[in-house]
Amino acid sequence: MRLFLISGTSGSGKSIVLHALEDLGFYCIDNLPVNLLPAFAEEMVRVDHYPYHDAAIGIDARNLANDLALFADISDGLRERDLDCKILFLDADDGTLLKRFSETRRRHPLTRERIPLAEAIRRERTLLEPISSRADLRIDTSHTNVHQLRNLIQARVGPDDTEQMSLLFKSFGFKHGVPVDADFVFDVRCLPNPHWEPRLRALTGQDAEVIDFLEKQPYVDSMFDSIKTFLEIWLPRFEAENRSYMTIAIGCTGGQHRSVYFVERLAHHFTSGKTRALTQHRELS
Repeated sequence: MRLFLISGTSGSGKSIVLHALEDLGFYCIDNLPVNLLPAFAEEMVRVDHYPYHDAAIGIDARNLANDLALFADISDGLRERDLDCKILFLDADDGTLLKRFSETRRRHPLTRERIPLAEAIRRERTLLEPISSRADLRIDTSHTNVHQLRNLIQARVGPDDTEQMSLLFKSFGFKHGVPVDADFVFDVRCLPNPHWEPRLRALTGQDAEVIDFLEKQPYVDSMFDSIKTFLEIWLPRFEAENRSYMTIAIGCTGGQHRSVYFVERLAHHFTSGKTRALTQHRELS
């Protein structure tokens, strides 16, 4: 039986995640008071004929600050029950959150006392720190639209396979910022850039012509072998510490050629093992 605790900043996509999980058959509750979590978990475990095998609970800053401060003790208690309890935290950069509130004309839950929106976002992160610091999976939605977020959630937490680590390989461009939700970041900008080949400029690292170009370059295989070996050594150590989710970010200048190529190649390699490997190309979307 799985229990997902979904939290994050307002505007980061918590409702989208809950809807996606509901479509997968989860029993979902939005904004349950933190102090009611133990009672809900006890009911899930107690009722053998409970109609839902999995549940997801949304927790946000509308909880009392004192209750949020108790989250660490409460979540530790949940993990001691017969539950596979995971914490998922969503966030986005300040500029993205400000834009989303401006476009939707929604009111931030912490602006009731005439607090400016930027200050409300800062205060909210502080209030939610007891949750974010214990997250099993962090997702930065700054560059993710509704459909991409739904697909990502369904891919990462949909299958009920708690014995396998979910590994996400993400390509990105350094000129657009480093993903804040990455556990490891590798820089492949030292390798020859297909962008400077006119015939390859409009293509991506998924195209055969770019793949052929890169595989003929010195050090590409060496870079791949180095990253692969590092992950083969250390991913099992993280898995031994009960880590269920890892995000590996590969960056080049624009996020179109080299990083995409490496993400596809690494995901193909690790899919052959017991690790479940997924891909996401931030700049291509």
